Amino acid sequence: MFESLSDRLQGVFRSLRGEARLTEATVEAALREIRLALLEADVNFKVVKAFIDRVRDRAVDQEVLKSLTPDQQVVRIVRDEMLALFGDTQGGLPPSQAHPRVILLLGLQGSGKTTTAGKLGRWLSRQGKHPLLVSTDVRRPAAIAQLTVVGKQADVRVFDPPGDLDPVRRASGAMTEARNAGFDTVIVDTAGRLHIDEELMAELQAIKAAVQPGDLLYVADAMTGQDAIKSAGEFNRRVGISGVVLTKMDGDARGGAALSVVGVVGVPIAFVGSGERLQDLEPFHPDRVVSRVLGMGDVLSLIEKAEQAVSQEDAEKLERKIRLDDFTLEDFRDQLRTIKKMGPLEQILGMLPGMGNLKELSANRDKIDDTQLGRVEAIINSMTPNERRNHQLINGSRRKRIAKGSGTSVEEINRLLKQFMQMKKMLKSIGGMAGLAKKKGGLGAMKSLMNKG
Repeated sequence: MFESLSDRLQGVFRSLRGEARLTEATVEAALREIRLALLEADVNFKVVKAFIDRVRDRAVDQEVLKSLTPDQQVVRIVRDEMLALFGDTQGGLPPSQAHPRVILLLGLQGSGKTTTAGKLGRWLSRQGKHPLLVSTDVRRPAAIAQLTVVGKQADVRVFDPPGDLDPVRRASGAMTEARNAGFDTVIVDTAGRLHIDEELMAELQAIKAAVQPGDLLYVADAMTGQDAIKSAGEFNRRVGISGVVLTKMDGDARGGAALSVVGVVGVPIAFVGSGERLQDLEPFHPDRVVSRVLGMGDVLSLIEKAEQAVSQEDAEKLERKIRLDDFTLEDFRDQLRTIKKMGPLEQILGMLPGMGNLKELSANRDKIDDTQLGRVEAIINSMTPNERRNHQLINGSRRKRIAKGSGTSVEEINRLLKQFMQMKKMLKSIGGMAGLAKKKGGLGAMKSLMNKG
């Protein structure tokens, strides 16, 4: 979502690298480009004006103007001020003593509330909680059935009293069920409309009065830009909200909504959804988002995704194989499957420092995408077990058979084998460092070290 903004900002910083010293004129020229980039990204114009004024005040300071590294100074200032746009946002849910804890999901129709309810239930389950879902959307066709399906996929219980179509009674019944059955969290999926109306607000206020929620999360479609922020402000005024969940952050919209929420609505971003899978919901971390926008990567989020995709047992098994130089094509295929579990490949590469702008890949090289991972897996699946365990068995005739069986070409088979042997050689050279892949070993230690830094 932030690709265009990231490209523009990094272009500004590159232009500053050619300056031996900053002057007020070069600062103003850079600020003009940054202002345009933010406005084109659909950031609220009042937020942009305040942001540019703060950056200008700091960038024309004499210490900055005389600095030997003007581009780095400006990057640091822009980073600090972008973080300031998000206030003291911590992401996730604040601590609560309520039992059961009640989370009310609000928003317009089509913003993704029902899917977010399932994602949030799954996220809470992974935190050791026991959530209960309930839908109070009795008007939209199949809304209750949709939540039942999503809850089943997330392995989270859904409260659905048969025949009861009163929103307030359904919410109150879920509270009673939670207390009787030992659930510690109730997630209430409310109805939405295509617009804000009195009937909707009256219904939400009645549900709020009945269940006394500690968390009122407004679910906003990030692709609707400033319209989402305007609606969030109206909900906050009429019902009150404690945080925002931005969905569809993996879309191709300009992303300005995320940079405008705190400044315009006055509430923090709690979670962001970056895909359709149930695991594609994560607490909002401003420092990580800003690092991605500025091309600095997001290694911490990458580590967390790896922790979720790789079990400790599998990591230790892989470490032993690498240490004994026993890495095979079967192991290579398993690692590709792990990468696919972590999310879209473009998203994963965007978390690596310096790899955010995939457009800079050489035009002569094949563009890395998820379909290529599928083709590689198809090639390996077309091999016999012996061939996967010992790639040296694959001669010319076997390559033709594998190509025919996988619907690819001999050239692709050759390319894969070459890449595999290069990877095998690289893994052999790092040897014992494979322990960094351990879920509770290297990955955890690396994350702790980065957090301290």
